[in-house]
Amino acid sequence: MRIALFSETFLPKVDGIVNTLCHLLQHLEKRGHESVLFAPTGAPARYHNTPIHTYDGLPFPLYPELKLVPPTAHIRRQLEQFQPDVVHVVQPVALGVTGMWHARRLDIPVVASYHTDVPGFAAQWGLGWLQGPIWATFRTIHQQADLNLCPSYATLRQLREHHFPKVSVWTRGVDTQQFQPKWRSDEWREYLTNGRSQAPLLLYVGRLSAEKRVDWIRPLLDQFPEARLAIVGDGPARAELETLFAGTNTVFTGYLRGHDLAQAYAAADIFAFPSANETLGNVVLEAMASGLAVVAAASGGPLDIIHHNRNGLLFQPNSPTDLAEKVGLLLQDNALRNQLAHRARQDAEQRDWATVLDGLLENYAEVMVRKRPYRTPKQKNYKHQSVIT
Repeated sequence: MRIALFSETFLPKVDGIVNTLCHLLQHLEKRGHESVLFAPTGAPARYHNTPIHTYDGLPFPLYPELKLVPPTAHIRRQLEQFQPDVVHVVQPVALGVTGMWHARRLDIPVVASYHTDVPGFAAQWGLGWLQGPIWATFRTIHQQADLNLCPSYATLRQLREHHFPKVSVWTRGVDTQQFQPKWRSDEWREYLTNGRSQAPLLLYVGRLSAEKRVDWIRPLLDQFPEARLAIVGDGPARAELETLFAGTNTVFTGYLRGHDLAQAYAAADIFAFPSANETLGNVVLEAMASGLAVVAAASGGPLDIIHHNRNGLLFQPNSPTDLAEKVGLLLQDNALRNQLAHRARQDAEQRDWATVLDGLLENYAEVMVRKRPYRTPKQKNYKHQSVIT
């Protein structure tokens, strides 16, 4: 197959969308498919076997790291030259919408994937009045696709409630070779606990912004003064959070990648994830694969991953008190913490990327057949068990 992908974000930015795209592009190369990616300026010229066309964009006011690319005439010519069998637009807002527009006029099947709960984030930013217009805009965009994909069943239900058509689940995998307990090291433990390696270590990994509610972890350090906290990530709220956590046993590392990130996960004991507006939560899977006991909100995507009291704990989404109680329970009960961590690792081992992405390839092929019944994919032997329902 020949797949053209459009994304509003890509490297060097670090987030769940970019992580998923990187795994997808590697997988397409491994399976012998051809691909091209359209992305904002700043992305590399190529990623693995995929050439990347880049375009200048303007920062999105509510999310400055997201660059909005205006309609560009060059896209049609490049699409025609590549002759894709299917176009996949990732979280379409601007560049993705342009890609859909041209694909429609070239009669190319379109798959759109929904990744980020922007309406939920708007409420967290104090802009709840924007939720209705945001939902209406996204619904209009996704109505143009032949198939819409989302990361979890919780998100699937949410999209159906807002009348999104033709929606299925495209879940996520985790690299259990990269993220695993054996990478625990004394060096990283010393660094992240600020020299107190015997103390229990809490970990947060993710974007540092208001909607992630990292500030909810702050009272835990007063309630449990023996605990240490490592915050891995960066974002617009970092300076404010550094001020809030000043004087506590907290280490800010900034973004970590590759083996450094894997070692940071493995060095910790408990993964605390306060966000309540996640469509899945890739970092939750990474923490589970790393052998951590996870505490996450009982809402959104984590409900697909965390089974309360089996492989982690869920707290009431709007209760910082319940978050503190759940983390406190794990700090005081080593046996429960170890039991949850062991099961979390076992469950993560069942979520390999190859199976997840082969399921996506099946959906590409199905959309192609529905759109153009007379055509069949050129690539053979790509069919595997689908995880998309």
